[in-house]
Amino acid sequence: MGSVFLGSLSFSRAILLLFCVLWMLPEPTLAKHARLTRHYKFNIQMQNVTRLCQTKSIVTVNGKFPGPRIIAREGDRLVIKVVNHVQYNVTIHWHGIKQLRSGWADGPAYITQCPIQTGQTFLYNFTVTGQRGTLWWHAHSSWLRSTVYGPIVILPKRHDPYPFPRPLKEVPIILGEWWKADTETVINQAMQAGLAPNNSDAYTINGLPGPLYNCSAKDTFKLKVKPGKTYLLRLINAALNDELFFSIANHTLTVVEADAVYTKPLKTNIVLITPGQTTNVLLKTKHKTPNANFVIAARPYATGPATFDNTTTTGLLEYEKNTLSNAKAKNKKLLLLRPVLPKFNDTVFAMNFNQKIRSLNSAKFPAKVPKTVDKLFFFTVGLGIAQCSKNQPCQGPNNTRVAAAVNNVSFVMPNTALLQAHFFNKSKGVYTTDFPANPPVKFNYTGNPPSNIMVKFGTKVVVLPYNTSVELVLQDTSIIGAESHPLHLHGFNFFIVGQGNGNFDPKKDPAKFNLVDPAERNTAGVPSGGWVAIRFLADNPGVWFMHCHLEVHTSWGLKMAWIVQDGKRRNQKLPPPPSDLPKC
Repeated sequence: MGSVFLGSLSFSRAILLLFCVLWMLPEPTLAKHARLTRHYKFNIQMQNVTRLCQTKSIVTVNGKFPGPRIIAREGDRLVIKVVNHVQYNVTIHWHGIKQLRSGWADGPAYITQCPIQTGQTFLYNFTVTGQRGTLWWHAHSSWLRSTVYGPIVILPKRHDPYPFPRPLKEVPIILGEWWKADTETVINQAMQAGLAPNNSDAYTINGLPGPLYNCSAKDTFKLKVKPGKTYLLRLINAALNDELFFSIANHTLTVVEADAVYTKPLKTNIVLITPGQTTNVLLKTKHKTPNANFVIAARPYATGPATFDNTTTTGLLEYEKNTLSNAKAKNKKLLLLRPVLPKFNDTVFAMNFNQKIRSLNSAKFPAKVPKTVDKLFFFTVGLGIAQCSKNQPCQGPNNTRVAAAVNNVSFVMPNTALLQAHFFNKSKGVYTTDFPANPPVKFNYTGNPPSNIMVKFGTKVVVLPYNTSVELVLQDTSIIGAESHPLHLHGFNFFIVGQGNGNFDPKKDPAKFNLVDPAERNTAGVPSGGWVAIRFLADNPGVWFMHCHLEVHTSWGLKMAWIVQDGKRRNQKLPPPPSDLPKC
């Protein structure tokens, strides 16, 4: 009996000693191992929603528009069960998540997976590695992302501070578009006719158009703030086809993060944000409650030859009133102050704004720019025309239609997912590996177009050995019309080492590249009538989509894919697909 008592006593002492040791350890040491698995369930379902005096049935997640917010910490694992209850095939893309060795969960239809068919389920399973900030999720099949989108908020590891003043509150602000028509019908009709699709009817802030639109005064986003405080606004452009200017009347915004990468603080009155991009800004409110409300506004930056939705969405910034000022305010009408936004085609503002965004490049958050380059690529991006068949006549001149291409290759979507074909060595008849590293024909890219502007078609990819450092120059063309193209690369962040107007000069321009603190992003606007140079390290095995985030251009073929081969080590290889991967 005594030995049992002594044994339990020594066990109690050991436990006590362990508690003392743990108690003395600094908290972050403990927290480093506290990585959580966070579970979400996404029911893809139809929901009746009323906007602009009209009710329509839209595709949603869990009946919400915009969809639910995903919150995680850096290092957490996310397990998201997606159940498809609608008539359309669906996939979800976790935009900006690097998907390190989890390419099966990336989400673009027919690239990393076949779509989730009606009545089917797929479990997206991935870990958020080395990322913190604002990203977003959206449907990645046809035009369903017009209503199927929502924010991803990745908080820093516990006890890791922000490298900027801690805000009182954090507010996601998602800019989107609203169509009265069914967007699947809009794009299907456009593809059959061979012409540009109809424009949206309104822009939205968190799903609300605001009072400048017909009968939308009640559908207005309102941001209530206290005087003398700092707020973090997590801006996301979820619009299908428009880059947007964003501003708040009489308030300065400080950009502190772009595409979930901390940036050097940049004070500005106006933010330019392309579809696919996210930008975190600090809003410091006025010290005293002003006798005014302030309009929050977003309207398009449009450079192309086509018509666009030239309207403005507005919300309200309202200061909370104290009881004393409340009594006075009852008899006084508040002023309503509006911001001044650039002209819709202000390319000078766009270039200047993008050049000002720089990586923080601190000891804790270094900019790991590849200093040497293994492979150089030069891609033209822009529009062209394609011949339509006699069986399916188009409305363009001489039975042609508008097409879009990268290096004159208009990408043809395969019938099976590229990643499966690659992983199981079954590429024959699915894709070829002869994507051109340079334009097949050299011409004055931003001057007079060549006489032949017909595009070629193919499912072509670029194959990169593991750990290849890549430099890619993306050159806009003036064929049909110069236009800004927001290019999104899946699976990686890249560094914007240079950008400029006109044609890229391989002799002079590289000397001006910024290899110290360039912006690190997942989506970059190729300037209208200009070029952008990016660098990235291909250290993530899999198949990675790169496409224009103007959905109409993606539909027309402005897209391609990179295959990154496995490395030699076990942790450099892509694991096999999950057992529930959807079938085509």
